[in-house]
Amino acid sequence: MNKLEEIRVGVIGVGGRGRLSDLANKPNQGSMVVAGADTSVEELRKFSERYRNKVFVTEDYRELLLRDDIDAVFICSPDYLHEEHAVAALNRRKAVYLEKPIAITTSGCDRILSAAKENESLLYVGHNMRHMPFVLKMKQLIADGAIGEVKAGWCRHFVGNGGDYYFKDWHAERRNTTGLLLQKGAHDIDVLHWLCSSYSDRVSAMGGLTLYDRVESRRAAGEKVAVDADFMNWPPMSQKNLSPTIDVEDISQVMMHLENGVYASYNQCHFTPDYWRNYTIIGSEGRIENLGDGSSDTVINLWNKRTSYQAKGDIVFAAPAESGSHGGADPAIVAEFLGFVRNGGRTTTSPVAARYSVAAGVAATESLRNGGIPVDVPPLSSDIVRYFDGVL
Repeated sequence: MNKLEEIRVGVIGVGGRGRLSDLANKPNQGSMVVAGADTSVEELRKFSERYRNKVFVTEDYRELLLRDDIDAVFICSPDYLHEEHAVAALNRRKAVYLEKPIAITTSGCDRILSAAKENESLLYVGHNMRHMPFVLKMKQLIADGAIGEVKAGWCRHFVGNGGDYYFKDWHAERRNTTGLLLQKGAHDIDVLHWLCSSYSDRVSAMGGLTLYDRVESRRAAGEKVAVDADFMNWPPMSQKNLSPTIDVEDISQVMMHLENGVYASYNQCHFTPDYWRNYTIIGSEGRIENLGDGSSDTVINLWNKRTSYQAKGDIVFAAPAESGSHGGADPAIVAEFLGFVRNGGRTTTSPVAARYSVAAGVAATESLRNGGIPVDVPPLSSDIVRYFDGVL
């Protein structure tokens, strides 16, 4: 692409996470949104109004992809449609921003990566947590040798809005997500892989549907209900209008062995009173841990001396959120994607890493549903890895 051209952007899935594309609408500054596709007429109406009715809209994403005046596509449709939409866009040689998880199966991920390679199309995956200030600070501390050689890592994910966000709509059915271990864990597994500089090669998991199956208030099949978080929905058993079908787990616990010998774990619960993530990385000379994951008072604590209980660690590093959604990560990731479309080069996110986060989540879900048996994570073909020059 000529560096003086304006990148023209289309959006598949304009509601919900599709609003991220608004950050790419900078007419006369290098990029502008020109089209949107969605099966919801109401979401298309809202999208068109946001752009003063100056955008092309369609209920059929194929019509959007046929337009030659579109250079890049944001794919923000539900997870179970990512594979179909991404492959179609890559086959049209559009530059693709694909929301995580890139697919809900490992084979689906591999098909997307193969399509990018075969068409020499640009593929960028929206793992925005790699742009969150606290994650970047943890990555920097590890790279600077603050804790020595990384040996272990874990994440506790307190999904306090689980009942509101994931048990009222399509997320509640495994046919749409594989499972919430994958849907929510794709972010966290990717961050653990990144901080530990390796991918999982074997996993074992346990978990189950322990609470939300006992909630009696269910919406009718086909009925739409609000899924915004409401702090009045407490305790979790008081939730209303849950999905008529719920067959995903609300608790999952995963043990991971990484290719470089690091051991890691991931714990997810969907009915905690609080909503945040806590990462701990332990090295040969210390450990780091985040307190807060996007608030103005988020910090990273470093322990690097022998001690008894010491809540604040030996050194405390500030890692406050920046302006913009998701602690400033969304503006940063959209800017990086647009720079990638314009100039190419290496990026903070990685399609290879995104694939391995899904592959680990899929394998862990298989283990969880089969008594916790160890499951090997299938490796990605070496030619695909070479093509993307995947960075952790």
